[in-house]
Amino acid sequence: MRLQTLKEARWIFAILAALMLASWFFFAWLSLLFLALIIYTFAFFRDPERIAPSDDDTVVAAADGIVADIAEVEEPEILKVPTKRVGIFLSVFDVHTNRAPVAGRVTYRQHHEGLCLDARSTDCSAKNEAMTWAFENSRATIVVRQLTGAIARRIVGWSKVGDDLQKGERFGMIRFGSRTEVYLPLDATVLVNVGDRVVGGLTVIARLTRR
Repeated sequence: MRLQTLKEARWIFAILAALMLASWFFFAWLSLLFLALIIYTFAFFRDPERIAPSDDDTVVAAADGIVADIAEVEEPEILKVPTKRVGIFLSVFDVHTNRAPVAGRVTYRQHHEGLCLDARSTDCSAKNEAMTWAFENSRATIVVRQLTGAIARRIVGWSKVGDDLQKGERFGMIRFGSRTEVYLPLDATVLVNVGDRVVGGLTVIARLTRR
C-alpha cells in the first residue's frame, strides 16, 4: 500500500471504523458489513508499483480500465486542433491512480466544475466535473482529462505545473468509478481497440510518429 494514496481515504476509513464499532453494540452482524466495506476500501485504494516501457515513441495508458471509445475530435482546451482521443472507463474495481502517458513536464493543470453523469457515456466528456492536464516533451504535447462519474465525486491532483514526470509516474487519482481520456496527435498510431483492457503506466496505447 502507498501512504499518499491511502491518505485520500482517511475520512472514509474513519467513518467506516466508527460505524463498525457502534454497530457492534447494537447489531453485531451489521459490524461485519462495515468490516467488509473497510476491506473493499483498502482494495480500491491499492496502488501497485509499475515500471513503464522506456521507448520514447510510445504512449502508455493513463489509467487502468476498459477502452470505451476511440475518436478523432478537436481538443478544445489546450491544443485546439484535431486529435485522436482514447477514452478509458474505470469501474469501481479498477486501480484509480492516474499515471503520466509520456515523460515530460506538466505545462497545464485546470479543474472544471460540472455534473456527475455516467462515465461510460461520451457526453460526460463535455459535461462532467473534470481536471485537464498537459504533458509536454520534445516529441509532443499529450493532454489527459480526468472525469468524474455517477459514483466518483472527487478528483485528486498530486502534481503541479512545472513538475517533470517520468512515463508512468503518478500524477493523481479519481475516487471511485470514472473516466480518463488521453488526447494524442492526429498522426499517432493507436495500438488498442475499443473493449481492450489496459493497465495504467504499462499498456502501450499508441506510438508517436518520428519527425
